[in-house]
Amino acid sequence: MPLNRRRFLALALGWPVVANATTISPVNDYQPTDLVETLLSRAHIPRHSNELWVLVDDKEASLSVFRGNTLIDRIAPISLGRAGAKTQRVRGDNVTPLGEFRINRFNYQSQWHIFIGIDYPTPPHARMALEKGIYSQADYEAYFDYYRRHGYPPQTTALGGAIGIHGIGRGDPDIHGNYHWTQGCVAVTNEEIERVAALVSVGTRVVIR
Repeated sequence: MPLNRRRFLALALGWPVVANATTISPVNDYQPTDLVETLLSRAHIPRHSNELWVLVDDKEASLSVFRGNTLIDRIAPISLGRAGAKTQRVRGDNVTPLGEFRINRFNYQSQWHIFIGIDYPTPPHARMALEKGIYSQADYEAYFDYYRRHGYPPQTTALGGAIGIHGIGRGDPDIHGNYHWTQGCVAVTNEEIERVAALVSVGTRVVIR
């Protein structure tokens, strides 16, 4: 399917809900630096020649697995958040977060067939949230306190959580093939998520740009 025909899905699908909506209003008058965007400018460069890593490209609606600079597998089209992909995401806005992440969990009993979780929100996302007034100073400190104690970021702050790469489960393949339908995750078919899960592991770097 030509990518220019891929559209954002605005209607309710009746599929399971991942996050609850909330309204966030920035309080700062200045334009903060987009730290995540700055980091993304060099995130596509392999850390070493043998690194296995994943690139999710918003514009191409594709997911590619690389070994260094060598392409191992490419999946297209994929589905992203109904509201697009942005560096700043808040809970319930149906946005896929852009950034550099690490895989930190697998769920093989997921309603989405297989769920591969990533460590969103990352510290750069938390820093941006503080600069934009989405996090208070207390929220920001609580984020890092949680991260230090648990080894992964909190999933219930204003930035939301439960972001990952997953299949469509019992969802409609036709909707998946024509629309961006998720609430912020990266979705592929059930067969494709099996391919991805067989290649990656906890710690694999995932770049969403």
